[in-house]
Amino acid sequence: MLAAQRKALILDEVSLAGARKISDLAISLGVSEVTIRRDVESLATQGLVDKVHGGVTANSLSSTVEPPFAFNSLKEQNAKDSMAQLAAAMVKPGQAIALMGGSSVYALAKRLRDVPSITIVTNSVPVSDFFAQYPRADQTVVLTGGVRTPTDSLVGNITTEVFARFNLDSVFMGTHGMDTEFGFSSPNLVEADTNREVIRRAVKFVVLADHTKWGTRGFSSFADLAQADTVVTTVGIEKEALTTLRKKVGQVLLASG
Repeated sequence: MLAAQRKALILDEVSLAGARKISDLAISLGVSEVTIRRDVESLATQGLVDKVHGGVTANSLSSTVEPPFAFNSLKEQNAKDSMAQLAAAMVKPGQAIALMGGSSVYALAKRLRDVPSITIVTNSVPVSDFFAQYPRADQTVVLTGGVRTPTDSLVGNITTEVFARFNLDSVFMGTHGMDTEFGFSSPNLVEADTNREVIRRAVKFVVLADHTKWGTRGFSSFADLAQADTVVTTVGIEKEALTTLRKKVGQVLLASG
């Protein structure tokens, strides 16, 4: 197992349980306690978890901490692939779409490689790199500029100025969290500002957020739940949360987890 995969699994375990012992993580992942301590040290240095004696706890500053793209891309992979399949069905030949940063939208990008005659505007370096590896003469990909975030997204004034030049059929966006009162949010204040501008430029606003995002609040809200035209989530979402989404959002699609 790669170090990035272990760290992603540690983040998953800690986020679900709130705290885990080093010894329990070592048994769960089939590696030595020394290896787990090294991984935890690395995660703590990045501000993603808190070290405690003999264990690790969820980060107390999680609303402002942004996990790197490499970690997020390894979490909930099946859920992301399932959501991507549903979201890809919304994209039609000839459309102009925005694909924003994050691992859920990256999973969608991989399913759009064979859609003809689409124009993609993105602030995601991984998304842009993916289409560069598999170019098509009938696809146009525009990568914005800006300041790079830990999730390999470009944000800030340059990014918003680029997006302001376009009229988009749809924007597909991930979220750090979704909450009844706080809506969709990001740990990054500048990213939230960028997201608001892009939403204004699109006819349709689609959010990809698996069930683990419910109840999480990032530092800055960028949209109310009711602003989304479609939310694609997963079957693990709580019944009450699903009811709330269906009341506020025009369309809610459930993907297998």
